[in-house]
Amino acid sequence: MMRVCAAMALVFAAAPAGAAVLTAPLQAALRYWQAGEYASAVQAFETILWLEDLPPDVHGQADSYAAVATEYLAGRTVLPSGYGIAGVGHYRENNSIAGRGEARDLFAGLRAGGRVNLVSSSALTINASVDYRYRRYDHADRRDDSDLRWSLGGSRPIGRTGWAFGARGWLSARGDGVTRSDAGVFTTFRFREGKGDQFEIGAELRRRAYPYGPLRYRTRDIVEATASWTHALAGGRASVGLAAHGGRVFPDSAMPDGASGFIGLSPSVNVTVSERIGAYVFGWWQNDRYAVERFLSDSSDAVTGQAMRNDNLYEVGGGMTWNFAPGWELNPGILYVRDRSNIVGVNYSATEFTLNLRRDF
Repeated sequence: MMRVCAAMALVFAAAPAGAAVLTAPLQAALRYWQAGEYASAVQAFETILWLEDLPPDVHGQADSYAAVATEYLAGRTVLPSGYGIAGVGHYRENNSIAGRGEARDLFAGLRAGGRVNLVSSSALTINASVDYRYRRYDHADRRDDSDLRWSLGGSRPIGRTGWAFGARGWLSARGDGVTRSDAGVFTTFRFREGKGDQFEIGAELRRRAYPYGPLRYRTRDIVEATASWTHALAGGRASVGLAAHGGRVFPDSAMPDGASGFIGLSPSVNVTVSERIGAYVFGWWQNDRYAVERFLSDSSDAVTGQAMRNDNLYEVGGGMTWNFAPGWELNPGILYVRDRSNIVGVNYSATEFTLNLRRDF
């Protein structure tokens, strides 16, 4: 943060020619950031720049945006940035509802990613990012997780509105040599209202494919719409948010439960406790309703009736961040997952504790 502050006085007058659309709003966003109004700064930056996979706390997010904005105002139009994360954790799975007992395991994780924004004189920005995640469990009988995510698109500010569009996806290892690929197209609009409120609407069409193996029948197309609101408070040092999503799933083949519709909500709170300490909590809920009737059973597998599958999925999590040196962050966190269904065999719950060390550059 100190490095960026020292450069600000030099770069405000050095913006590239023909970039007035970006210069004034970036300077305003940097002033929010310099004043410690990190939530307001993030909202202002997000209307102009588009960075994926930011730190979990609003202070860290603002610092990442400020570093890229300062590079642009210094006359650079190719704006790279990246991060690396290493961590350990404990995973506890409790599937007693489904009669499968309990599993506990330690794990280690690595994650690395990079982004680049290419800014044209017309204020159109080409955005590209890649993110790789790997998790190795202590027990040999549990599969390791491997996930490669990517995005490529464009963004442009239009007054107090930011518009983004493009394609994104990921490739996941599912164990036993089975892979899953997701790819789709999206568009998103962000609107700022005053100093403290941001609204976002978006839509995405994606395909989830299992190219080979016993899970090929799960291949499907997904249409999803999203909307969210974020409000900055406490002098811009904290924010609260609420996001909603909904859509429809169209399977390629005769999946046991057929097509499905889904809706969900996700609240969040992000607080800057001090210049080095941050905290955040979030929740996530989704309801899935399927189209094909099936027989229901109790825990003894006795048939009790016939109905359409109905799932409620929950996640609750949170954590702290400690920015102990420029660009370095220590992040302990917890995540609780709960899946409830009228189909006994898919009930699930798990708790994860993690401790991650993050380096942004």
